[in-house]
Amino acid sequence: MDSDRLFERSSLCFPKGVNSPVRFFEPRPFFTDHAKGSRLYTVDGEELVDYCMAYGSLIFGHASEYLVRHLRDRLSKGTVYGTPTEQEVVLAEEVRRAFPSIEMVRFVNSGGEATSTAVRLARAYTGREIVVKFDGGYHGAVDYLMINGTGESRSVFSAGVPAAASDLTRVLPYNNFSALDSVGEDVACVIMEPTLGNVGLIPPKPGYLEEVRVACNDSGAVLIFDEVITGFRLARGGAQERFGVRSDLTTLGKVLGGGLPIGAVGGREDIMRRMSPEGEAFSAGTFNGNPISVTAGIATLRRLHSSVYSSLRGATERLCRGIEDALSEAELDSHVSRLESLFTVFFTDDDVVDYAAAKTSNLRAFKTFHHSLLRQGVYLPPSQFECSFLSTAHTKEDVERTIMAALMASSDVRLERRPNP
Repeated sequence: MDSDRLFERSSLCFPKGVNSPVRFFEPRPFFTDHAKGSRLYTVDGEELVDYCMAYGSLIFGHASEYLVRHLRDRLSKGTVYGTPTEQEVVLAEEVRRAFPSIEMVRFVNSGGEATSTAVRLARAYTGREIVVKFDGGYHGAVDYLMINGTGESRSVFSAGVPAAASDLTRVLPYNNFSALDSVGEDVACVIMEPTLGNVGLIPPKPGYLEEVRVACNDSGAVLIFDEVITGFRLARGGAQERFGVRSDLTTLGKVLGGGLPIGAVGGREDIMRRMSPEGEAFSAGTFNGNPISVTAGIATLRRLHSSVYSSLRGATERLCRGIEDALSEAELDSHVSRLESLFTVFFTDDDVVDYAAAKTSNLRAFKTFHHSLLRQGVYLPPSQFECSFLSTAHTKEDVERTIMAALMASSDVRLERRPNP
């Protein structure tokens, strides 16, 4: 297979043959040649229904003609200038219309860059240093945010992160109301995924985000919603529109760029004006607001109408009910978490309300499920702890094909778990 040969070559170039750890799975990842609509086409000639969608970035699917046309026109005018452009302003105006909590914005180049910038800005605004995050929340490869676990189980989840980097970070259990008492007057900011998405999909309990908002109001801490995944995905106004709670600062990425790299931090004007060159919180980047990513963002956001979300919601509900039926028929301990166009299959009978519950999932069962689906031409993200995503390019036929594949995959999991005679 061509993927075998490419993996041999890539393993000489990249650690474990990949440029991001989430792309690797045993025995080796496949290599994509091209993509269109809901499908990935591998170098081995395989056609896969894709529910990764570049980890949620592609709400309209791969290589949308509408987007390609806009990018083609833009490319002929140059790729990056290092100067302001009208397109930056247009995209910022679209973001402000979608998110009433965002009065000013700064474009950067990734979600991780946006979160680190937001925390720096919050510290500059409050004059405090303590950061509160939630167990299982992921905010990019930022040293002081790469910490999980509470109490004695607290630890950094990457080698090379100095212990001192975590000294000013406080980790709380997600969806735990009483733990919010730890948000005191020494806290600069609370940063959170309003819906956990990097340990699988875990929505907030009713009233939980409201209580986080109250805790920040009472302590004077800046509330940062990391909406890199949920922004423009749960609704045009992200989780803030979906749940009716506003943050002080918001970080964005993924859908914002329509499939091209971009990030943003935005929020209240009085906080944002503390950013350089107007304020003392430094933020800069050669490719910030580059015209190619910005053009893709404008084209994408202008197509996000209410009908898009209702269609995605209906397709996701049909798909998840079919998967639930398949898992139930196979008598597997499982839980399918879904919200709008996101879903995750957990192989546990626990109610998955936090990271601790997510970790009770049977990873071997998920691996078997994933590999079985892949053999049948359906691609989910290869980790138990990731979300899957639908796009407007997914058809009813895609959904039905996936449900049938889930029946076989569920049977494969059950057979693997059957004791030997």
